[in-house]
Amino acid sequence: MKLFAAALAALVAPATADIYFKEQFNDDAWKDRWTISSDWKSKSELGEWENTAGEWYGGESSDKGIKTSTDARFYGLSSPMAKTFNSSDKKDLVIQYSVKHEQKIDCGGAYIKLMAGGDKFESTKFGGDTPYAVMFGPDICGTSNKRTHVILNYEKKDDNLLIKKNVGCEDDQLSHLYTLVLRPDNTFEVFVDNKSVRAGKLEDEFDFLPAKEIKDPDQSKPEDWVDAAEMVDPEDVKPEGYDDIPMEIPDPDASKPDDWDDEDDGEWEPPMVDNPEFMGPWSPKMIPNPDYKGAWVHPMIANPEYEYDENMYAVCKDGCTHVGFELWQVKSGTIFDDIIVTDSLEEAQTYAEETFFKKKDGEKEMFDAAEKKKREDEEAAMGDEEDFDGMDMDDMDG
Repeated sequence: MKLFAAALAALVAPATADIYFKEQFNDDAWKDRWTISSDWKSKSELGEWENTAGEWYGGESSDKGIKTSTDARFYGLSSPMAKTFNSSDKKDLVIQYSVKHEQKIDCGGAYIKLMAGGDKFESTKFGGDTPYAVMFGPDICGTSNKRTHVILNYEKKDDNLLIKKNVGCEDDQLSHLYTLVLRPDNTFEVFVDNKSVRAGKLEDEFDFLPAKEIKDPDQSKPEDWVDAAEMVDPEDVKPEGYDDIPMEIPDPDASKPDDWDDEDDGEWEPPMVDNPEFMGPWSPKMIPNPDYKGAWVHPMIANPEYEYDENMYAVCKDGCTHVGFELWQVKSGTIFDDIIVTDSLEEAQTYAEETFFKKKDGEKEMFDAAEKKKREDEEAAMGDEEDFDGMDMDDMDG
């Protein structure tokens, strides 16, 4: 009986999740694990990364992330993963990290990338032109462009495919958790703060596949097809003399001024006014067309080039080995933290509970307190200005 129970427990026990990458930036050695893209842009174009918890945080001040610290700069940073993720293993790919826009961002990216390359990956040259497997995360510029990028590389098209529907993102000054799940059944799901915000099939949400149907090339609209809903009324004719009606006529209420002198002023002519009888260019009346057949619809046929691809999910066909940030920020101040790449959503959620959610409420309290103090200081400063403006010169001399 004990052997049976042990065997049953082994059957129902969940498989151990693989963790391919994990980073919390809580030690100085993070600089050894990550490489600046020093050969991507000139030193003057690259911004500095700062290791900090930020101005408001929920844990200890020693619980840090990395922060963009220079306005109007590029930021490039990459790190090798502890293990290679290979899509041939047919496992879920889960990418998760937190983003905090302390600067009240107006324009800048905050997405993360997953790349292949292994030992041949050129970390110092990692930048915008470096091939990647996945690009995921928020990107904000202005009030209308606020989205969470989900971009997947598709080898068959040699292209990076953008999700067709907009996935929103958060733009406040607090930390938010972004999670992408890519599954070997060719489905995906995006979570923000552990809430599902977009899910579906890859073939529906991305342009992986050609259309299932195409217009029949052997079919065309018949020459006698009538698609005009109305026609000219054959019994409607232009009234005789219609074109002789002038657009303007002399003002019948006008009269020559008493002091008008024809010899000095010339022959008096009344001013012109709109002719109330003028109806504009004549056009015949339209009536329903008895031969109308409706809009012609091109017959569709099965697309001979359509073929379902079982491996749309396989973005890491050659093995993903590095993670990185390749960004441009007009206004710096974004903090990244608590990164994990795994094959288990449950593992990522557990990690989030130990990190992001553990700090979430405390960070909000600290932020609210900072905002309250800011308002109080501004009100006090305004009061001082009003007191100064209200003082007269005697008060100042006295």
